[in-house]
Amino acid sequence: MNFNQLRTHKFILMLGDLLCILAAYISAFYIRYLDFPDPNWDAFISLLPWIIVIGIFLISVYELYLIDNKQSITDIFRKIMVVVTMLTFLTMASSYLFRAFAMPRSVIVLSTVFMTAYLVCFKLIYLKLTRRKIIGKFLIIGNKVNTDKLMHKINYPMLKGSEIKCIEEPPTLKGIKDLVIQSDYIILCTDISKELKSQVIYYAMEHNKEVYVIPTLYELVLQRADTSPLDDTLVMGVKPFGLTWEKLFVKRLFDIIFSLTILIIISPIMLVVAILIKCEDPKANIIYSQERIGKNDKPFTIYKFRSMVNNAESNTGPVLASTNDNRITKIGKFIRATRIDELPQFFNVLIGDMSIVGPRPERAFFINKLLKEHYHYGYRNRVKPGITGYAQVMGKYTTEVEDKLRFDLFYIRNYSFWLDLVIILKTFLVVIDKTKSEGTEDKGKIVKKGKIVERPRM
Repeated sequence: MNFNQLRTHKFILMLGDLLCILAAYISAFYIRYLDFPDPNWDAFISLLPWIIVIGIFLISVYELYLIDNKQSITDIFRKIMVVVTMLTFLTMASSYLFRAFAMPRSVIVLSTVFMTAYLVCFKLIYLKLTRRKIIGKFLIIGNKVNTDKLMHKINYPMLKGSEIKCIEEPPTLKGIKDLVIQSDYIILCTDISKELKSQVIYYAMEHNKEVYVIPTLYELVLQRADTSPLDDTLVMGVKPFGLTWEKLFVKRLFDIIFSLTILIIISPIMLVVAILIKCEDPKANIIYSQERIGKNDKPFTIYKFRSMVNNAESNTGPVLASTNDNRITKIGKFIRATRIDELPQFFNVLIGDMSIVGPRPERAFFINKLLKEHYHYGYRNRVKPGITGYAQVMGKYTTEVEDKLRFDLFYIRNYSFWLDLVIILKTFLVVIDKTKSEGTEDKGKIVKKGKIVERPRM
């Protein structure tokens, strides 16, 4: 399946989703009134353009158009529930904002039921019709570790349902030309030499093949580089990692408004959680504070609801929490699973130590350790740490440090107010998606050095 075919499938899925939303409202009107009363229907028609715009926005943010053979019904249902819930609340808000008071709340509520049912059925029918279809032929070039790692990323959208071939450490372009021509997409790992990488890219472009490059730090640094003429020579200006003053102003203003609003809304929840924590252990503190490293390596105190027993690390030293950790309290298990333990960090945002979106803050102990393995790890501290981040919504708990670091550096290089909004919206899906905290099981075969191996279809 080439790029145009993938784009066609995306268009079909988005159009189908919008038709499901429209059908849901029509069904709700019919069930509610057995008719379409003029005042109520006119109010719906006046809101319809906004429903479509909001629908397209949510479908795009939560990528409802990306479904494949390996997605479970639960995965699809989870995404649909988030989209339908948000669309319902935003539709109600729009009816007040645009004074479409004749739009019945009963119709909006009924439409959520129909919308969920129609969207789930549409996705499942689409999956049934396209199941076992080959998305494309992929060629992965890199060493054994990198090719195996990519093979086993079963949640990687491009690789699902595809035919995959791997080449480990190819000596020259000459030996892989035929495979490049036979493939639809080529993935280049970080260990390939710059010379071979450029040769493969140029050769693939000549034959209209798409190339995906896993970026090195050097390539991430070049992102968003400014070009300008130096007399008769074109030069690229590479800026240090960080945000400009106008971006900092917009980000800080948004942080203050958003954190204040959220704190007002969640204050009853925080009060209940505080009471529960105190009831479980009256002698222990409700809030857990810990020193973390913030912007420009400046230490600050982060606040969380206490989810572990007092002095949990007194005997072990700094240790990351593990599954079924016996240090976690009964209330702690719940507030960790629902991420409620993170809520006090909005006070960190309000006082300026943190931002809503940014790389997650780490302790000095772990940063010093990671700097020895990844010398560029310190670049992520050029901005304020965040409650949520690009690495958190795109990765999983088991995502490797280097892969998370790429997401963090990409975020810093490509920051925009729009990107922050998308990350915040995707965070809702992360909160209810338990697979984000689960590892994946390796199922691929071991690749022999220097050989070309065709993997079984996933």
